[in-house]
Amino acid sequence: MTSQSIMLLIAFLAVLLVLSYPLGKFIVQVAGGSSDHAPVPGFGWFNRVEQWLYRCAGIQAKSEMNWKHYALALLLFNTIGALATYALQRLQVWLPLNPQHFANVSPDSSFNTAVSFISNTNWQGYAGEGTMSYLTQMLVLAVQNFFSAATGIAVAFALIRGFSRHSAQSIGNFWTDITRSTVYILLPLSVIFSVFLISQGVIQNFDSYKDANIVQSLDYQQPKIGADGQPVNDAAGKPVLEAANTKVQTLAMGPVASQEAIKMIGTNGGGFFNANSAHPYENPTPLSNFMQMLAIFLIPAALCFTFGFMVGDIRQGWAVLAAMTVIFVIMTAVVMYAEQQAHPGLTAMGIDQGQSLLQSGGNMEGKETRFGISASALFAAITTAASCGAVNAMHDSFTALGGLVPMALIQMGEVVFGGVGSGLYGMLVFAIMAVFIAGLMIGRTPEYLGKKIQSFEMKMTSIAILATPMLVLGGTAIAVMATAGVAGILNPGAHGFSEILYAFSSAANNNGSAFGGLSANTPFYNVMLAIAMWFGRFIIIVTILAMAGSFAAKKRLEPNSGTMPTHGPLFIVLLIGVVVLVGVLNYVPALALGPVVEHLQMFAH
Repeated sequence: MTSQSIMLLIAFLAVLLVLSYPLGKFIVQVAGGSSDHAPVPGFGWFNRVEQWLYRCAGIQAKSEMNWKHYALALLLFNTIGALATYALQRLQVWLPLNPQHFANVSPDSSFNTAVSFISNTNWQGYAGEGTMSYLTQMLVLAVQNFFSAATGIAVAFALIRGFSRHSAQSIGNFWTDITRSTVYILLPLSVIFSVFLISQGVIQNFDSYKDANIVQSLDYQQPKIGADGQPVNDAAGKPVLEAANTKVQTLAMGPVASQEAIKMIGTNGGGFFNANSAHPYENPTPLSNFMQMLAIFLIPAALCFTFGFMVGDIRQGWAVLAAMTVIFVIMTAVVMYAEQQAHPGLTAMGIDQGQSLLQSGGNMEGKETRFGISASALFAAITTAASCGAVNAMHDSFTALGGLVPMALIQMGEVVFGGVGSGLYGMLVFAIMAVFIAGLMIGRTPEYLGKKIQSFEMKMTSIAILATPMLVLGGTAIAVMATAGVAGILNPGAHGFSEILYAFSSAANNNGSAFGGLSANTPFYNVMLAIAMWFGRFIIIVTILAMAGSFAAKKRLEPNSGTMPTHGPLFIVLLIGVVVLVGVLNYVPALALGPVVEHLQMFAH
């Protein structure tokens, strides 16, 4: 790592800590503190809006739910959201705010996008500026960015209440939790961040797309369209390309800043533009890039402190945060180091990979020169450690080792800070596994925060940990065996396998970023990835809520001489070991077939 990379990483972590601690204390008030659903101090006007929303929806805000009712309400809410998102895409050609007159989205792509956005995945098999109308972008995609993030926060609240309560039959009220998460946390932060992004040059308008004359005409290739208006494919099912020329560039417009803000704050990912955060209208400056990285980690880091305050021991929150930070720093150092090495293939061709202002030599392929290697590698680590699919560089162009790190961070379950809410509750699942393993070592019934870990909790923990690898590896196996799956591979060999493995890892772990190079906007991949996204999200959530209900009903045990402390260095090391070994071990054979083989092939000659 260069000194520039080290300074950037230190600055990022320092600012993150300064901002996340007070936010974590504030979120305690949103979650209800010691009195569930009490008014948030200092937010009188917001409190009135909150109560008005409850009256309109007919919700009894102070009524509590057991975990089954909580899970049912959550699934119902998200199912309705998916149906609305699907319907608007299928009807957008007849709806307003469509100045480009975009056609209705195909059924399989609409299905994939609907599941993607309600599951906080935001996988995009389409080009946003060439597919979705302004109304679709705002009314369902941006709205689901709020609701999917609020769902994750609500589940985290429910699990924390499970630890903090005792002999209770309820874990809160889903409708209250999702409303307060949206009104008090996501909406204010998004408004503030939107204004900042506009100040940096991110566009926010409803203009029609603009044509600009370019200095030199551009020759390019595009898919050939048949007489029936559909793309022409060859015998292998791949699109047939034809030569084209243009002297005009179309500049996409739209309400970008508002969607960009919640995309980052809610760890959603999914850009207004196909180039995502590499596009100058989404991420124009190095400062906007730095702030976008902070926005991704802000709430996940803050929730660690919220957890500590709500269970009555802030050291517990520090322990979880420390485990996340150690893993993140190590993985980030690896990807930065890998990308700062000269590419052996380019070196053999005699290509100069020297230094410039923003990068110090190394692999600049697929990266924006205004960000350079350090900021691009850090962004890649952040967006894949979190449940965020935003990218400012093409991961497909990373070195084999550099590309392995984002993939491995996703496959850990996105618990290294992770998504909004999902990162915390995912890491707590590993904490439960860690104390269970420790209990086996010393021959004691394992306990965590005064609650016994018994057979039911371990069954739910096992499902939560194993469900995602089954979806990833099963989906990848089907894709590499099916003709329709193989047809989407544009890069043969180990790299093509890595692209498929990354796609299913991203979908099942609700990340949404893509390696690139895989033609995934096909009925096969749209349906397969949607299945992985849905079950990867909601199987985990239901098991978390079941554990929350079980913990809330238990009595709290007082610590004694045999109780293992869960806030010290020993537990942090144990937790890191469990995350790395249990979280990634399932994927080692698949990683060996993909990025590991590719890395060895780079130096074979």
